[in-house]
Amino acid sequence: MHGLFQKLLKPRVSLSTQHEQEAKVTNVSTSSSFTSSFSSSSSSSSLPETAPSKPPQPHSALSSPQRYNRKYDLLVCHSHADTEVAYCLVSFLEASPRSLRCFLWQRDVGPGGAIFTEFCQAVQDSHLQALLITPNFLQEDLCTYMMHQTLAEGPMSNRLIPLVYNLSHSQYPQELKFYVYINLSNNTCRGYTRINQTVLDCE
Repeated sequence: MHGLFQKLLKPRVSLSTQHEQEAKVTNVSTSSSFTSSFSSSSSSSSLPETAPSKPPQPHSALSSPQRYNRKYDLLVCHSHADTEVAYCLVSFLEASPRSLRCFLWQRDVGPGGAIFTEFCQAVQDSHLQALLITPNFLQEDLCTYMMHQTLAEGPMSNRLIPLVYNLSHSQYPQELKFYVYINLSNNTCRGYTRINQTVLDCE
């Protein structure tokens, strides 16, 4: 009987021992894997970090040689009554860092010069022309002439920028209905910034 019990118990003992050995092998394998992973992570984290490369700086239109193909960056056409508004706009555009070259017919036509002749020449010598359209602008024959002259230079070109100031949409000239205007009435500073960006995009 004693021998029979030993035979019955022996497989169980050996089976239990086998499970323990397998568990030890598994633990050693897991420990080895974790150590390898940690070592790999540590070595990768110890590598020197490379600084991200800086994106290339956008090319400035103001530094383009093509800018100087024309004498002015922007011509501003306005009525006599809106001289102060026009001067504020030009002062913003001519100030650093924008430093645009602007033409104002009241300021830049030489003493004794022929206004119509010098204006037509300035239209040809400018990259863009801006029309400061106000109720006063629509009432002056000189402004109507200037508007038609700029349209004649390029009827469907991208060289004309209508600017609307204190003017309702219904008063917007029919001659310019295909042009999108910049409204200076609500946010003047934002409008000035849009004009500056438009000039830069053109050049």
